Amino acid sequence: MAEILRMDSRDVNDVEQIWTQYVPSARVQRIDPKKFGFRWRSAAVDGMAVVRYALTATVDAAVQPEDQLMVCRVDAAAGRVSTGRSTLDAEQPWATDGTAVHAHWEGTADVSAFIFDRAAAQEVARQVTGDELLTLRLTDSSPRDVVAGRYWNRTFNYVMHALAAAEDDPLIETTLTRHAVMTTLSTFPSTFSDALASEPRLSAPAVVRRAVEYMDAHAHEPITVDDVAAAVHISTRGLQYAFRRSLDTTPTAYLRRVRLDGAHRALRNAGPGDTVSSIARRWGFSNTTRFATAYREAYARTPRETLERG
Repeated sequence: MAEILRMDSRDVNDVEQIWTQYVPSARVQRIDPKKFGFRWRSAAVDGMAVVRYALTATVDAAVQPEDQLMVCRVDAAAGRVSTGRSTLDAEQPWATDGTAVHAHWEGTADVSAFIFDRAAAQEVARQVTGDELLTLRLTDSSPRDVVAGRYWNRTFNYVMHALAAAEDDPLIETTLTRHAVMTTLSTFPSTFSDALASEPRLSAPAVVRRAVEYMDAHAHEPITVDDVAAAVHISTRGLQYAFRRSLDTTPTAYLRRVRLDGAHRALRNAGPGDTVSSIARRWGFSNTTRFATAYREAYARTPRETLERG
């Protein structure tokens, strides 16, 4: 269940008090109380916190997370971000899993951050690569390139909005968390990238059959592709490779199709009080517009038309 926190404050002490709840190492070293404003929004789920805040002040801040992977973007007209060794591009997100990062700005800064439990993020990396001994470690605090940084920004905005609208739906929350982790691991150089460079083991068609059976039986639950892979005793990457070889699709696409079929059946047999939105959420579709588009492509009619005919 997502823990939502919203606060607007004029009390300087609130800044560090709230931040240290999410990043124990966070320290705000200097704030000018004469020109101060603080607006905080966050959503925390198992293994991840999503934070967005606006802070108006002259600020010197530092963070050096322990047992966490943190990705952050500081959007300020007069802002600087640096590690002990280099200055980071203030227009791009940056990441740290232990390296001290310092930020300074004057005026107002809009700050966006994903904060992951490091062990949970590492488990996702191990599942995807199939390397059970992988130690997840960042090798650079900057994105691979400008395009990757922009994609991270878009993903953050989507996850922040979707979590706020998820209404404590565990299926959606689990999917969003994995999406945020995978986007982060794809954006920043790390040992995850090196592990992906190795060839996955070949997978027998029997594994695909067991995976299909598992998805068909559990698609209404908050399962991810990682869960499917674990259930059939294969790495996530190995499962993806097996699906491409055997079915010319991906496990994600197959699971999405199963959930779309489930929503189709639910719309045809809807009861009093059921709506397109409620049924879509029940089957893991947080965005009703995207659900309607996918549904129309699959069934040549809108979800509402099916609901009304049912």
